[in-house]
Amino acid sequence: MSQSTRPEGEGSPSSHYRAPGWFTRRVFNPLVAAATRAGLSVWGSRVLEVRGRSSGQPRQVPVNLLTHEGRQYLVAPRGQAQWVRNVRAADGRLDLLLGRRREHWLATEVADADKPAVLRAYLRRWKAEVGVFFDGVNADSSAEDLARIAPRHPVFVLSRRDG
Repeated sequence: MSQSTRPEGEGSPSSHYRAPGWFTRRVFNPLVAAATRAGLSVWGSRVLEVRGRSSGQPRQVPVNLLTHEGRQYLVAPRGQAQWVRNVRAADGRLDLLLGRRREHWLATEVADADKPAVLRAYLRRWKAEVGVFFDGVNADSSAEDLARIAPRHPVFVLSRRDG
């Protein structure tokens, strides 16, 4: 899995993160996570489970699983979220849950130059939910605009792994 060599300084793409508001954190995410745990996928939702990088304990968060050109992707619309840091620390090993079904995946980070098509597909699918985090860039924006914001939004391509 490739690691970013960008500095972690204030304002750098690798420090970009937009924290969820109270409603998202206390109402929306718990509702989506509960529905997903019950086996109801909300527009491709899954519960991502990854080992916490400090605690070593399993951490769970709802995510949107994107299928694009026959591959599965996870996109971090808010930037360098805790789940992104945990996936990196776990060498890409994660599980996606939907109801009682658990799938084991290996996440490989996508290079910035390869992100625009995935970001476009992601924005096309979940614009209403996540569009605000992309600084005015949307699915119809130019390739240059998508390339400009790509460093701020980690993208992982998934491949199946054995338990």
